[in-house]
Amino acid sequence: VCKRMDLVCQRMLNQGFLKVERYHNLCQKQVKAQLPRRESERRNHSLARHADILAAVETRLSLLNMTFMKYVDSNLCCFIPGKVIDEIYRVLRYVNSTRAPQRAHEVLQELRDISSMAMEYFDEKIVPVLKRKIPGSDVSGRLLGTAPVPGTSAALTTMQLFSKQNPLRQDITKLQQQVKTNGTGLTALKREISELRIKVQEQQKQLQDQDQKLLEQTQIIGEQNARLAELERKLREVMESTVGNSSGSGSNEQSSGKRRKAVEPTDCPRKSKRLRNRK
Repeated sequence: VCKRMDLVCQRMLNQGFLKVERYHNLCQKQVKAQLPRRESERRNHSLARHADILAAVETRLSLLNMTFMKYVDSNLCCFIPGKVIDEIYRVLRYVNSTRAPQRAHEVLQELRDISSMAMEYFDEKIVPVLKRKIPGSDVSGRLLGTAPVPGTSAALTTMQLFSKQNPLRQDITKLQQQVKTNGTGLTALKREISELRIKVQEQQKQLQDQDQKLLEQTQIIGEQNARLAELERKLREVMESTVGNSSGSGSNEQSSGKRRKAVEPTDCPRKSKRLRNRK
């Protein structure tokens, strides 16, 4: 391959990764500006899936950055997987152009697959080659800040530096593996948290429905109590009216008896006069 062409392609790949990072940051800022501040309200927002997809893309970009960019910054290689850049652009454009996107795992399935394969291939196949191609003079000059002097002392310093760097490289690879495992664990935790949030929302809806039913039942009970009070009042009025009528009839009977007793003595002299006249 032409060296000039190789350099141009490497520069385009590196710039493409940096540009897709900037584009992702811009999309994420726009979505976050439209989301509400409360986490409970974000779950029911129309841009909730947009935010989930962008968060997953951010995790994938950070993993790619940790895997490739330290070698890119050292001018040992370029950002090799250009297909990953194209897939990230496709996902971001889909998020920006769609009002109701699909779920995050459906949209990001291809991106996760190809980015995971690219990182695994880079760590297993390319990183050992890059480590073998690192010249000892460049390493010693970069670490010590001076050009190495040819001779036995330069060879000794180079060997000492490599012997010191080997454990560091092993630690770095271990850290990379830990970061990968932590990333997968983080995605699993995010998924569990989203499921738990959905369950909590469902329980909150059930509690709201139960509260609504309780309010309706209390209203019905209040209405029934009011009806019972009205019936008791009417019953008292009926009882009082019946008691009043019974007392009135008793008094009338007593007065009629007195009148009869008063009439009887007046009739007695009349009967005696009649008897005398007959005699």
